[in-house]
Amino acid sequence: MTTGPRRGATRGWILACSAAFLFSLPATAVVLAVEPQPQSSNSADALKKDYALIYGTVWGPDEHPVAGVPIIIRRVSGKKAKWNLVSDRNGEFAQRVPVGTQDYIVQADVKMPKGQPKPEVTVHIDDNERKDIGIHLSR
Repeated sequence: MTTGPRRGATRGWILACSAAFLFSLPATAVVLAVEPQPQSSNSADALKKDYALIYGTVWGPDEHPVAGVPIIIRRVSGKKAKWNLVSDRNGEFAQRVPVGTQDYIVQADVKMPKGQPKPEVTVHIDDNERKDIGIHLSR
């Protein structure tokens, strides 16, 4: 390991060599390297993608928001959950879904007494819109 003045001399030598290399390049090569590349239209299209938003709140039996409730969202036509989320400290959750006419089932994934279904809401989406829902938990 080097210490003292030798270390500083090495840095100075590297900087001097780098500067000499840059100044030895033709001016056109430096200008061409700095010019920005044109952006492809695919990246612009990806930023403009439309979506619909399902925004909900989980309410407890006492009509207060409930945090930490697992939420499952799936298409009515599907059997498996497409999205899994958890309500935040205000009992709220949000999920972007694709644009287009589709029905979704939003379900609170909580334990229920035998024979009772889990609390769920069916949401119909037509276009790039926001649907606000509430899921109410019972005792």
